[in-house]
Amino acid sequence: MTTTLSTWGKRSPNEEELRFLEGPRRRTSELVTVLRVLVDCIRGFRRLHFVGPCVTVFGSARYTDGHPYYGLARDVGHGLARAGFTVMTGGGPGIMEAANRGAKEAGGRSVGANIELPKEQKPNPYLDHFVELRYFFVRKLMLVKYSYAFVVMPGGFGTLDELFETATLIQTGKILDFPLVLMGREHWAGLVAQLDTLVKAKAIDPADAARLHVTDSAEEAVQVVRDGTIAKFGLTPARPKRRWFLFE
Repeated sequence: MTTTLSTWGKRSPNEEELRFLEGPRRRTSELVTVLRVLVDCIRGFRRLHFVGPCVTVFGSARYTDGHPYYGLARDVGHGLARAGFTVMTGGGPGIMEAANRGAKEAGGRSVGANIELPKEQKPNPYLDHFVELRYFFVRKLMLVKYSYAFVVMPGGFGTLDELFETATLIQTGKILDFPLVLMGREHWAGLVAQLDTLVKAKAIDPADAARLHVTDSAEEAVQVVRDGTIAKFGLTPARPKRRWFLFE
């Protein structure tokens, strides 16, 4: 059966990975998996240690050049780079490519933590550095570990997973109260309403919902990031590289 975009990522090409989550196995097999996870972590740590300070942009791989969300992500990447941040993404196409592209066009640094998928996801062409990882949870670790703020563009299951894991880490104090920005009011309107429901049900505190700053403006998103990192935590971003163009 041919893998299509609608089934992309639903089945691993690696049988060992499938067996990993099917319950207990022989202890030697579990040990081998632990070592593979360790190798994945070391690969990410070595590749990404000196790339910061980063802001991670999450978002769908399905919005390609010409879509309004692609353009918005490109503007966000450009603005973050101009503010002195390294733009980090999952390194793939769509929103990830757009944010990396905007950073490169602004003369900034652009990095990606790519993932092995059933349908090959090649790193987008706007990356200065990238690392390819085997496990999704190691990839999420890298996207959070090296970033001081998070911008969440429209996306699907993967984007929601990244958003809520990051929000949970902030809520539980596992990471500092770094800025968490949602781009696209219309796209996130249902989620915002659901958060209000959770607050009323006392499942989360009002402060938990208030952490998510929702906007349609790339400029506002960058300002929220600046205020929440430079002013609040004293972070000193790097100066973007200067670029000269003979033709506009």
